[in-house]
Amino acid sequence: MRGLLIFLLLLAPPAGAQTLIAAHTIRARAILGPEDLSTIKARVPGALSEASEALGQEARVVLYAGRPIRSGDVGPPALVDRNQRVKLAYRRGGLMIRAEGRALGRGGVGDAIRVMNTDSRSTVSGVVQADGSVAVGAGQ
Repeated sequence: MRGLLIFLLLLAPPAGAQTLIAAHTIRARAILGPEDLSTIKARVPGALSEASEALGQEARVVLYAGRPIRSGDVGPPALVDRNQRVKLAYRRGGLMIRAEGRALGRGGVGDAIRVMNTDSRSTVSGVVQADGSVAVGAGQ
């Protein structure tokens, strides 16, 4: 009996524990604002617990009302859309090569995407930078 009591106490959420949930159904690619978020007094493993972790982020998937928001469900807003022209930058030591490409996916700052170099028609992978360019190669 004592073991059961200890087990139940371990399952109980800590005082003040909360989980972030969607206040209403939110479509993918929507930017989250304060009106989109709510909290419940429970701790769901893997779910966000603070509104500050999701405010201003982009929904990567449809978020359904009342369901917990997990860290993989949101991310930085996309700066680059599919088929958008982007600047490619390869940097290694003192060497800097710039080219123009076409994004084959969409992504936000820090996301890895594939880009086709419009001159050579070769496909490269790179990381989206804050200015909307894509860093490729060793200096990513």
